[in-house]
Amino acid sequence: MFWKKNEQGEKSDWWFASTGIPLLAATLGPLANISSLVALVTPWRMDVYIASQFVAELEGKPFADPRWCYYFNVGSLICGFLGNVFLLFNFTQTIRYIVALPATILLWYLSTGFLVGITVSMEIYAPPNRPYQSYTQGFWYAVAAASFYFLCSMLLMVNMLGFFLGHYPDNFALSDSQRTLILQTMLFFIWLGGGAAAFMKIEDDAGQGWGYADSLYFCDVTVLTVGFGDFYPTTDLGRGIVFPFSVGGIITLALIVSSIYKFMRELGEENIVMKHTDRMRQRTVDRSVTTSFDLRQREHAEGHVLRRRSLKGKERPTISAPTEPRVMHTVIGNVVRRATTFAPLPNALTSGRNKKHRMVLLKEEKDRFLAMRGIQKKSKKYRQWLALLFSTFAFGILWCVGAVVFWQQAEKKTQGMTYFQALYFCYISLLTIGYGDLAPKSSAGRCFFVIWSLIAVPTMTILVSDLGDTVVYKFHRWSDKLADFTVLPKQGIWRTFLGKHPSLLRLVQWLQKRIADGKARKRVKRGFALDDPDQPVDENPTWDAQTGDISAVEAQASPSPAQPDNAAVAPTLPGLADDADEDALGKFPSPKAVAHHLALSIKRVTADMHMPKPKRYTFEEWIDFVRLIRLTGNKTEYRGDESEEDEEGLVEWDWIGPDSPLMSGLSESEWLLERLCESLIRLAKKPYGAKGRRGLEMKEEGTDEDGNGRVIGWTGDGEDREGGKGGELGEAGGGADDGAPGRA
Repeated sequence: MFWKKNEQGEKSDWWFASTGIPLLAATLGPLANISSLVALVTPWRMDVYIASQFVAELEGKPFADPRWCYYFNVGSLICGFLGNVFLLFNFTQTIRYIVALPATILLWYLSTGFLVGITVSMEIYAPPNRPYQSYTQGFWYAVAAASFYFLCSMLLMVNMLGFFLGHYPDNFALSDSQRTLILQTMLFFIWLGGGAAAFMKIEDDAGQGWGYADSLYFCDVTVLTVGFGDFYPTTDLGRGIVFPFSVGGIITLALIVSSIYKFMRELGEENIVMKHTDRMRQRTVDRSVTTSFDLRQREHAEGHVLRRRSLKGKERPTISAPTEPRVMHTVIGNVVRRATTFAPLPNALTSGRNKKHRMVLLKEEKDRFLAMRGIQKKSKKYRQWLALLFSTFAFGILWCVGAVVFWQQAEKKTQGMTYFQALYFCYISLLTIGYGDLAPKSSAGRCFFVIWSLIAVPTMTILVSDLGDTVVYKFHRWSDKLADFTVLPKQGIWRTFLGKHPSLLRLVQWLQKRIADGKARKRVKRGFALDDPDQPVDENPTWDAQTGDISAVEAQASPSPAQPDNAAVAPTLPGLADDADEDALGKFPSPKAVAHHLALSIKRVTADMHMPKPKRYTFEEWIDFVRLIRLTGNKTEYRGDESEEDEEGLVEWDWIGPDSPLMSGLSESEWLLERLCESLIRLAKKPYGAKGRRGLEMKEEGTDEDGNGRVIGWTGDGEDREGGKGGELGEAGGGADDGAPGRA
């Protein structure tokens, strides 16, 4: 089949063709329909020589077009509208892709052919009698509509080519937000076209003589908040309609800009930033592999000898192939994390690790975790600055190229506009300042301004958002730091600063000592005691260079009341090492404790998902979560080949490897919540507890807590000694004579 390559799981590089092109076509399609509608209802030619004198181009008197021009124009609008309908049905999967997309392409090509044919024929067979006649805005809107139809058809052909080559399946893989963007765009152009029809009727009845093209221009500058002042409502009815029309148009436009900004971020995050992150991760992995000399030095320092062991079964995946790879796995108790670049340690060494050695290896694992955090931080900056670069480039193109069009093609003959004036005009339009000293005065200029502004002003808004994430954010941080040292001094900021600069600290201490000695000498001369009466007798200040606290001993003895209550129970490396040691000895928590811990963890992670910014957990928190998930696993769930029956990994990934949860594309809270819920389901299916078959060996006989019955338990080999193979933890019977095991 055509999409066989996609179904095999190969990631396609045709991401723009599969996602970007359909959205671009869905955005430009309604704009082409509006342009074609203006070309239909507006005559294409006008007289500019009236009453023996020339008038301004926009004040000319239009006259009727030939009948053949009108009918072909109607056919073009019908084909263009039907093409948009088929595209919408394609998005909603009402009509099959292989039917709807060719129909859209064919209909839009027909619209292009009709418009190109009548515009060329008009110029050849019925051109305006220059300089007494000229083309109206309708003619230039026909040129714009033909250009949009042709561009969209070509883009959709590229999308279909990608389908035929097997890069993606026969559907538009759009998210809900992208489908919402399509709906918002269609509603915006319907709102714009409907408002133009309403204002044309109102102002034409008032004797202003607004055409549909003039009314569309007025609606455009109103919704974009440019407001040159060359067009404005002259009746109370028109002024009253401005209220709801402007509010609805501005809100819809803001939603479109927000959706476009979100879509561009998603597209860049999935296809550009993730690839950049993966390249940085791979470079970090390559740099983490050391020489054989470094490996021998490490072995000698730790007092352990590594042995090689050939891989059995299928070959392990590798992330690099060095000749003497460095150890990159965590060994805790008899728990060994299988990495991808080295052989595990011998069983004799994994059973009796002391706490110091476990701490060393945990710290090594934390270093790799922090290395991945550094990669994430750099990738975030890369994404922000890359987005700023793209939006700045787009702004520059629209600004400079738009100025060239206004200067050379649109307003040079009408206003004698220079390139600098065109740059000035485009700038005040992009920033929606709209002084009104310069405005489009030609038919071509006004048509081009409507289309250009609908693209340029949202681009400017996206540029401002990108500036807020980068330049403005840095300026905000710098201003906050300056305020902390000057007008709004932060408590302890100078102490922390001096603690980081020992030379300045010694200077300050020397000055304080000189001042104190001077005060002491003055008190001696007056006959007072050397002690300062304002200083408490029992205070002995001590400087702490790490925290900047002037009384470190008291601060450690008396924690701040603002310290959260859960700070004392936060996971630490020593505590995690102790937990792993207990797991290695088979001292697993009870099923009730595991279930309680799972419920609390799910509650916490769920709350973290609602935070304004995605939660980023510490290494200790990750290890604590992973240990909890591991405790609910099956006997063979985290196992390797049969030669490693006594080994089980604390984590099943390398933090800077391709299977790291930090590279999953999900937020950390989403990833953890999914795994925690799976663990809770596993625990519910196996009420005998967190590692029942593997580690929990309950006594065959005993008494319950009340001392009045037998306890029939599930043994380590998976067999109930009295109840047979049942796979569930027995429950305390009702009495001593109850021989059958109870059910949990």
